Amino acid sequence: MALRAVLFDKDGTLIDFDRTWYPVMARLAAEAAPDDPARAAHLLQIGGLDPVTGRFRAGSVIAAGTIDETVDLWYPTLRGAPRLAMITRFNHACATEGAARAVAIPGLSEMLEVLHGQGYPLGVATNDGHASAVATLDRLGCLDRFGLVMGYDSVPNPKPAPDQLHRFAGHAGVAAAEVVMVGDNVHDLQMARAGGAGLAVGVLSGTGTRQDLAGLADVVIDSVAQLPQVLEDLGRK
Repeated sequence: MALRAVLFDKDGTLIDFDRTWYPVMARLAAEAAPDDPARAAHLLQIGGLDPVTGRFRAGSVIAAGTIDETVDLWYPTLRGAPRLAMITRFNHACATEGAARAVAIPGLSEMLEVLHGQGYPLGVATNDGHASAVATLDRLGCLDRFGLVMGYDSVPNPKPAPDQLHRFAGHAGVAAAEVVMVGDNVHDLQMARAGGAGLAVGVLSGTGTRQDLAGLADVVIDSVAQLPQVLEDLGRK
């Protein structure tokens, strides 16, 4: 089938993951371990920060999970209303600080302009919250390029379940097999496979390595900036 729509992951795919999220998560870790820098550093490490490289590991809770999962990891004794209040607090921090600190992948605006001009419906599927995703894309000046923006809280089951892919396909009026899924992490590509996407594209701009992505991706590229050329080349075949 023809490839008629493109669905993007956000963090590591459209924005620089570590430059955007390290300061936000470091502050939240410090709040979780007041006056205890060693404990705060431990929380970041169990969340996925590699202390040697200073980068978050692919597939870790912070790199690939949801806000709920980070809260449960850092505050394992919270239940009921206090847990929900903490999730709300984290989501607010992500929607404000995360958006304010967002660093776009080089070439992002130009890539979106090309695909939009070619008539591709575009969407975002992230395991960040919906409000945070909208605020970030708005801050970067590209929110209007996306017909549908989904967070982990926009569907019953977040990535790697296929819910976001299927919702996007329905919204765009295309079959799942006509959707290109683009992401930097294994769970993005697992969603592509589970949902029957027509093309799974791995990008190396985030936390995933070529070795991580190669087994699930149809193609692996350095950055989303290369995507229009990939789609053009496939169209010639």
